[in-house]
Amino acid sequence: MRLPVKGKAPVIIGLVLLMIVASFTVLATGDEAPVSQYYATFWAMVPPLVAIALALITKEVYSSLFIGIALGGFLSANWNPIGALDNVINAGLIDAVSGTAGIFIFLVILGAMVALINKAGGSAAFGRWAETHIKSRIGAMFATFVLGILIFIDDYFNCLTVGSVMRPVTDTHKISRAKFAFLIDATAAPICMIAPVSSWAAAVAEFTEGTGYSGIELFIRAIPYNYYSLLMIVFVIAIILMRFDYGPMRIHEFNAMNKGDLFTSGQDNVETAESVEANPKGRVIDLILPVIILVITSVAGLLYIGGFFGVDLWGGTDNAGSLVGSFGNTDATVGLPWGALIALIFTIVYLIARRVVTFKEAMACIPKGFNAMVPAIMILTFATALKNMTSMLGAAEYVEALMDSAAAGLANFLPAIIFIVACILAFSTGTSWGTFGILIPIVLSIFEPASPLLIVGVSACLAGAVCGDHCSPISDTTIMSSAGSQSNHVNHVSTQLPYAITVAIISFVTYLLAAFTTNPYILLAVGIALTLGTLFVLKALYAKKEA
Repeated sequence: MRLPVKGKAPVIIGLVLLMIVASFTVLATGDEAPVSQYYATFWAMVPPLVAIALALITKEVYSSLFIGIALGGFLSANWNPIGALDNVINAGLIDAVSGTAGIFIFLVILGAMVALINKAGGSAAFGRWAETHIKSRIGAMFATFVLGILIFIDDYFNCLTVGSVMRPVTDTHKISRAKFAFLIDATAAPICMIAPVSSWAAAVAEFTEGTGYSGIELFIRAIPYNYYSLLMIVFVIAIILMRFDYGPMRIHEFNAMNKGDLFTSGQDNVETAESVEANPKGRVIDLILPVIILVITSVAGLLYIGGFFGVDLWGGTDNAGSLVGSFGNTDATVGLPWGALIALIFTIVYLIARRVVTFKEAMACIPKGFNAMVPAIMILTFATALKNMTSMLGAAEYVEALMDSAAAGLANFLPAIIFIVACILAFSTGTSWGTFGILIPIVLSIFEPASPLLIVGVSACLAGAVCGDHCSPISDTTIMSSAGSQSNHVNHVSTQLPYAITVAIISFVTYLLAAFTTNPYILLAVGIALTLGTLFVLKALYAKKEA
């Protein structure tokens, strides 16, 4: 018998309520939610892989990331809809916002500073100066590259500062935003990973117990074997001097040079803080001085939070007066906003005193700066939530099991295997710090402290973590590079991927050769030769094809 419409409503409502009660009953059994049946299996890697594939195929990053988050929520809750919603909201999005709130503040403050400097005419004045002092595209790219190397303290700070300072220069010389984003990204994480005084070195030092080395000593010993970072420097210098690009980047550079189109596609999805009328009285000092103050206060903030000046954020005094110890103990999500807020206040007061902006104009620049950073904040939130889902599914345990199985019978080739595993894990999770935090303890358990392959294995782990982070569209550093260059995020990922994969393959070969010799200089020479040889062959092939 068919129920009348009015009779259906109570039945439907009752069924829905029954499903909700059943779902809550499942969640309520035991003190904790039941472990997912997909925990520590290949399915732990599926949500980020689906999100990355969708982002590259559809060129739409927000929905792609959210689909990955939702899939992770369902897998972690064993397809329980209420449990999945709880995981997505609480363990995913809310934890993502709370965990990265400090970086959000830093982004908004930096966006406001950029808008202020643009309004005051500082960026326009710097662009005019660059026209007379940096007279070629090669010079503009080298200037970006060198500045990126000099700002090695922290990758977030590197990406956003280099982007803000060099964007007027690269725009003047018709360098595509995709190429600009690559230059920023190539000198962010790869450089931080071989800089002994950086937040990255400090993070690595935390995992060195039982090696017989101090944290900073192990990090320094690993630098000559970090082939991805070292060869990426060689690669960037080579493509600049050779004036050569390949893959999707070639199209972007062609359009920038010949059509004046810096974006090629996706420009409508890029918010900028530059849609303001610049003051013609602005001078170069109006850009340089705020940036110098930002650098000084941000570094001071990192040291202060780490306890360099006496007491750290947590009340400890162990790192008083210790530069390395303070960087190892600091928290960038607190230290960078600490310094940036001081720099913002200084910039407002300075520009008003210079009479290049009024107080009302200065206050109007703050929401403009916020608007410019909204896309980066949204992508960072979704990417962090996706990482949280991956952690809930036991990605670390799955990778540990793979490493244990690979250790049997392949000891000499373990550095190459470690490099590949680190690449895949960092690419899938979007975090290099999380990757080497997972893998370094495993590497230390595999190799004896006296083994000559211990340092090579640790360095392969670090290099693979940076490589995967460099390739991944859900990596925070990749997102920051897109924000700093004001490039479309998917364009940045798709154009950078062929370059990163090229260097990754060459790095993998060098780690394979480490089975036969652990001399870092021989292996580095081989890697440099392979890098240059690959680029010359590719250039010849492109020239032949276009002839």
